[in-house]
Amino acid sequence: MRSSEAKYHAVSGTAPGPHPEPPRARTDDLVRVRGGHPGLGHATAGDPPPRFPLDVDDLHAIDSDVSAAVGHVLEEHLAERAERATALDPTFGQDLAERVARFTLNGGKRTRARFVWWALRACGGDPSEAEAALRVGSALELIQTCALVHDDVMDGSRLRRGRLALHADVAAQYADTITPSLGPRFGEAAAILAGDLALAWADDIVATIDTAPATVRALWSAMRTEMVAGQYLDIHGQATSSRSLARALRAACLKSALYSVERPLALGAALAGADPARTEALCSAGRRVGIAFQLRDDLDDVFGDPRHTGKPTGGDIRAGKPTYLVALAQARAEATGNRHGLAVLRQALGRADLSGSSLDEVRDVLVDTGARDIVEARIQRLIAQGMRHLQSAPLEPEGRVRLRELLQATAGPPTRPRPAPTPRGMQDDTPAPLLLTAGAERSVR
Repeated sequence: MRSSEAKYHAVSGTAPGPHPEPPRARTDDLVRVRGGHPGLGHATAGDPPPRFPLDVDDLHAIDSDVSAAVGHVLEEHLAERAERATALDPTFGQDLAERVARFTLNGGKRTRARFVWWALRACGGDPSEAEAALRVGSALELIQTCALVHDDVMDGSRLRRGRLALHADVAAQYADTITPSLGPRFGEAAAILAGDLALAWADDIVATIDTAPATVRALWSAMRTEMVAGQYLDIHGQATSSRSLARALRAACLKSALYSVERPLALGAALAGADPARTEALCSAGRRVGIAFQLRDDLDDVFGDPRHTGKPTGGDIRAGKPTYLVALAQARAEATGNRHGLAVLRQALGRADLSGSSLDEVRDVLVDTGARDIVEARIQRLIAQGMRHLQSAPLEPEGRVRLRELLQATAGPPTRPRPAPTPRGMQDDTPAPLLLTAGAERSVR
């Protein structure tokens, strides 16, 4: 997760416009179930049927559009939860519950849910586990809602997915009724509660899976804690200006690799009753590609094209994020006595008002120190290692192919084809399995 004035997070093909509109309820936001839901569109004569008539016994139909199948489960669950919330109190239901529902349904590639499904299928899962896999995937989407809503508050980001972020949207709704000094704080408090609500709903879904083995519940519990730990390391490094290579990789592993890739794969494998060899191979592949995903995210923040990423560049630099890319550039500048590069990084990191020309200077340092090319080379090594682990597992052929495609898409295309040579003493090849158990960390200052 990264900070930026306009969040996008690789969730849709539409970049934010100059004058985003707040999210509004649409009649197709939620499938009309159980006679419709107040505030989210009532079912009336002539309404279209649900857009994905889910049959959990037809695995091939789900295979053809996993995202739609997960969406169907989400729509049904969220309609019921929003209805309960509105019955409890209309203001709470409309201000928070419906916003959580819309946020979860309107956007996102549902990549984590697809990892669950294709891990299940690759490990030979049958129709008896299909519904559980779709529910776990739906719960992961709500966990993502919690993470992104809270992330926007922590980063002070006003936009998400081309619209006002939830805290900014709530503040805008009450701009005429709350004093200007209290409005932003009220919006942030509401967003914290909305994220908590999404997390509670996610846990509710998992709790309803009677057939889930104990392993699934243990993985779910571990994943929630890991996600919070990774985010805390992120803001801790930001606040303390920590620039440790090992710590940057540890944070990337916790906040992205485990939560976004490895744990979803492990959950799907556990639902299928996979043996240890399959599970270990999938987790090893997922951790490596998950770290590559975060490193790609770091590169795109500085060097990405806003027309493709959907957000301005330099958000991590302006926020002073302790990314591996920046830590590596600083370490290499110190090792080579590059005082100019160190001065540029010191003056730029954490400056919210950093100008475009100053950001260009940071880019020059990242290129001149070789940090950009080394990170790109590491991404490619991690992807290659991940693919080898995937290939080593005894998986169902179609599931293996779909997982390979999904893993490669997650890591993204290269931004630089040629890696720069790494000076002696500056190699950083921390084995991915050891990132959470490595001993003493060497801070590079």
